[in-house]
Amino acid sequence: MKRILLVLTVSLLLAQVTQARHCWKKLGRCRTTCKDSEVFYLLCNDETKCCVNPKHVPVKTRSLKPTGSLETSAVW
Repeated sequence: MKRILLVLTVSLLLAQVTQARHCWKKLGRCRTTCKDSEVFYLLCNDETKCCVNPKHVPVKTRSLKPTGSLETSAVW
């Protein structure tokens, strides 16, 4: 009887453990809160945070030549 109770308890505990889904090209994990060593980059499909190691987050670089400007002076 004790063995059955132990097996039942272990199986229920294992059923509660869910594997984290991957995001951001499999470099991040979908979690409700990110670890201290991770940063929140974008949202997963179920609105959890995609937690990524900061070294994998792309850095925006400045362009040397502007390709276009939104500030055009139009005469009405």
